[in-house]
Amino acid sequence: MILNVAAYHFVRIDDPDALAGTLRERAEAAELRGTVLVAEEGVNLFLAGAEDVLKGYLDALRADPRFADLQAKLSHSRAQPFDRLKVKRKSEIVTFRRDGATPLPQRAPTVSPERLAAWLDQGHDDDGRRVVLLDTRNREEIGYGAFAGALTLPIDNFVDLPEALAPHRAELADATVVSYCTGGIRCEKAALWLREDGMDNLLQLDGGILGYFERVGGRHYDGRCFVFDQRVALDAQLQPLVDGATG
Repeated sequence: MILNVAAYHFVRIDDPDALAGTLRERAEAAELRGTVLVAEEGVNLFLAGAEDVLKGYLDALRADPRFADLQAKLSHSRAQPFDRLKVKRKSEIVTFRRDGATPLPQRAPTVSPERLAAWLDQGHDDDGRRVVLLDTRNREEIGYGAFAGALTLPIDNFVDLPEALAPHRAELADATVVSYCTGGIRCEKAALWLREDGMDNLLQLDGGILGYFERVGGRHYDGRCFVFDQRVALDAQLQPLVDGATG
């Protein structure tokens, strides 16, 4: 079996080029495939390979004090879902192009998967406010699945989210809004920027959909979660839609 890892971590990186070189060397030595993005604001990883080697790669990364708290979402597949390894130095580990959107030194408040599921079970949050889920993904991803009743926006790129959300903000003023995405990185950026822009009733789902699947399962979620590799999408048991061999 192949281990698949999705992980990101926001932390100040003073040597992004050097770090990208180190992470590339380690990944090549471990025969890993996937994508590693490095920016001054942190790292974003989508990697797959032999389980023991990939876990060793994560252990080596966490040995760096900057990444000691890095959290990873794990899943398995019979086949390698990536064709090759790509390591890139970027200006952002997820492109948003908004000042003040990097979660450094603080991040937006979170809600755990377990608490969100309880809110959805009872139909309101702990203070009796209605809960609205805000999907920060694009329309292609949403086509594979989303939380039941979520506010979804007709966007093709994450950078378009603020403008697409603007017409809905007044109607959300009396709700507790929870932003979510695949693994947490986009909803984290969106939540921080939107709160700074006056939307102080917004939280982020800690760990995104994949974290929710790991800890809660598929309650209140319809369909699958799109992933950016040849597995296409995962179900609530983290099983791939496509699990054939790659070249």
